[in-house]
Amino acid sequence: MMHALNLKVSADYEAMSDAAAELVIKTIQESPEGLYCFAGGDTPVGTLRRLVSAHKAGEIDLQKAYFVELDEWVGLDGSDDGSCLNYLETELFGPAKIDRSHYHYFDAKSADLQAECDAADKFIEERGGLELILLGVGVNGHLGFNEPGVSFENYAHVIDLDSTTQNVGQKYFTKEVDRTKGITLGVKHILNAKTAILVANGEKKRDAIAHLLEEKVTNEWPVTVLRNHSNANVFIDKEALI
Repeated sequence: MMHALNLKVSADYEAMSDAAAELVIKTIQESPEGLYCFAGGDTPVGTLRRLVSAHKAGEIDLQKAYFVELDEWVGLDGSDDGSCLNYLETELFGPAKIDRSHYHYFDAKSADLQAECDAADKFIEERGGLELILLGVGVNGHLGFNEPGVSFENYAHVIDLDSTTQNVGQKYFTKEVDRTKGITLGVKHILNAKTAILVANGEKKRDAIAHLLEEKVTNEWPVTVLRNHSNANVFIDKEALI
């Protein structure tokens, strides 16, 4: 079923990050012990830094909340610069001093990646589902590592990464790493979250945002599935609009 998007266009990246953080802060204030999922990458970092500031100012208590990792490059872990977990520990878990027992992450170096998927699904189920998920979008329209052509019926799964994702992903690494596979929460997790937030800025994201605003849901542009979410909030800067 298609729903309306709550779209807010901001003047620039900083204003977009302010607006997204305001909604996250409000949600955490209402559900302080809820389960949250925050994407890694360049775009959400401004929002995460605002959350840490709000935590340090006493507006929210991130130490009461629970967190689950959205995705990870298969073969990497928190000790690897450029990994999603390393990013979250640097930008959120470390600065807010969040206890290790309050966040679940994929061991993407595991010999049994299916068990890692099952563990993530179980963690989300045991916490009563996601209160809020904060997403970026790939230039190819991916959400997490849910790449073009992905099934919208998936929970956590392992996926072969699109060549676009592999090429763009090199920016996170100072050395060459294998970027052929990812492990990720599925579209089902995104749709089941009580609140979904997408942040996107800059000209590079124009194609993905244009497809999202077209009102046609297709797995060739996974971002369009947010049209099927009952509470999807899209925060972009004016550069991301065609």
